Amino acid sequence: MPMKTKLITTLLISAGMSIAIPANAHHAFSAEFDAEQPVEVKGVVTKFELVNPHSWLYLDVKQPDGTVANWGFEFGAPFNLKEKGITKKTLTPSTEITIQGFRAKSGKNFGYAVTTKLPDGSSVQTGGAQDAPATQPTPAPL
Repeated sequence: MPMKTKLITTLLISAGMSIAIPANAHHAFSAEFDAEQPVEVKGVVTKFELVNPHSWLYLDVKQPDGTVANWGFEFGAPFNLKEKGITKKTLTPSTEITIQGFRAKSGKNFGYAVTTKLPDGSSVQTGGAQDAPATQPTPAPL
């Protein structure tokens, strides 16, 4: 096979592989969140973004000193949430909820939601990461 043909074949194969690999790329729970830092926060929903691959929910949480901090929590994919009854109508702004999950490794007010307690008292698994801790976290006080 001539050198030029080998080069073109190699480039085409490389291009095909580079297109396929990113489609499967996905961050792991442990890349961003700390399984050693369980949290439980109660607050009022300010924003709910149903986006792929992970939805995000933001809520205002009253801190021990009386100030209010906005927290963001990663949820599962929109389709998985819908199967569990979670939609934009379920978590509208001003809805009071409680989230149990794990804090971001950065220590900022971000986390991964394992379960969300709704106003009617029901709890829904809202996380979707394959490698997240399988057991319910024992939250530390804020």
